[in-house]
Amino acid sequence: MTKYISTLLLLLLFINGLRANDIDTLSIRIHLNKIINTGNPRNYKNLKTLNYIADYLFKEFEKYADSVYYQPYIVDGKEYKNVVCVFGEQNTKTIVVGAHYDVCGSQDGADDNASGVVGLLEIAKRLKGKKLKNRIEIVAYTLEEPPYFRTKNMGSFVHAKSLYENKVKVYGMICLEMIGYFDDTKKSQNYPIGILSLVYGNKGNYITLVNKFSKGKFSRKFSRKFKSHKLIKTKKFTAPAKLPGVDFSDHLNYWEFGFSALMITDTAFYRNKNYHQNTDTIETLDLLRLNRVIETVYKTLLTTK
Repeated sequence: MTKYISTLLLLLLFINGLRANDIDTLSIRIHLNKIINTGNPRNYKNLKTLNYIADYLFKEFEKYADSVYYQPYIVDGKEYKNVVCVFGEQNTKTIVVGAHYDVCGSQDGADDNASGVVGLLEIAKRLKGKKLKNRIEIVAYTLEEPPYFRTKNMGSFVHAKSLYENKVKVYGMICLEMIGYFDDTKKSQNYPIGILSLVYGNKGNYITLVNKFSKGKFSRKFSRKFKSHKLIKTKKFTAPAKLPGVDFSDHLNYWEFGFSALMITDTAFYRNKNYHQNTDTIETLDLLRLNRVIETVYKTLLTTK
């Protein structure tokens, strides 16, 4: 009996240790449900739904940030809007952390990209009241998905352009694009070039820091710091910007204006077969590892000079 009691105590200590080291997933699940369960999908055709999400994000950001504002703009006679919140307003150099809240088609878009948007909310919560080395601008973008992808109607293009025109000292940008799907089975990870599996492995059990060649000082420093925290299995992928997938999100618009930017991703369709499908649901996400990605971004923001 004593042996079984000791084993149970060890098990409880192990569980408590995990709870101490990993962020509680409850608030993440609540945010995911709020973002996903909107009746009509949050695509460009459903402006009312997009506005509902924007308002929800605004109210959440207000709890934590120094300032929060909408960045509205007109597309085809309709007003769409980014939601921006700012921390460390007194600092000179700006780091942008962004993720898009719209979806392609009619799916839930749990990984693409509710996971990234929840990342913004959780990072904002952790930044509240912290002494920062940089000014941090957290941005929830609209209109990342088709038919506006790669056009000047993308919310991230509008935001990046505004920084450039206002001569804001942008240190760098971090794009959170699908950060919640992981798969430990063999051959669950694909690549744009098959031979890359020899370098990165064939299991989709890591998060990826995607950079282009000539990535700039910020992306180089951030990537190094991110890996050093060792909270989540991480691999860096640096390639020409034209390699398929390397520029498939909002960071491409910051590259357009000469800013150092990187994408943090679970590699989207190279791993997650629910990409742009109705099967992209909360149940497919790994909330524990999603937590760890979020916590690592937060810790890296605090330590990147």
